[in-house]
Amino acid sequence: MSRNAKINTLLLLLVAALAVLPLALGLGEGKEEPFAGADAQAEAAITELKPDYEPWFSPLYEPPSGEIESALFALQAAIGAGVLAYYFGLRKGRRQGAAEAEAAGTGTAGTAGAGQSAGEGAAVSAAAGSAES
Repeated sequence: MSRNAKINTLLLLLVAALAVLPLALGLGEGKEEPFAGADAQAEAAITELKPDYEPWFSPLYEPPSGEIESALFALQAAIGAGVLAYYFGLRKGRRQGAAEAEAAGTGTAGTAGAGQSAGEGAAVSAAAGSAES
């Protein structure tokens, strides 16, 4: 197994453990909403500490139901994942393209003239061959 395969397997196991362990250990038991979001927990703590607190701002858009709110959050996460995947794919493609261009430039450097790329050297050789005919 290659080093990258070992790292990927280890990361996959770590992610699975992070997803399963809280459920297996019962970390959310005994609470009304065992895995409530940070916003809901903060709101409950503020209401408990200072019941007359008034928020400074109100939301620009309040979804009509929790399902729509969850769907919008999932859409936001998917768009973010797409942007990150595009960025990393672009970087990898550029790195591979530069490596291929460098390999092509150094692999045929002996046939090209001094100061010429492989393509220019081939064009010069072809032109010289047709001029001799």
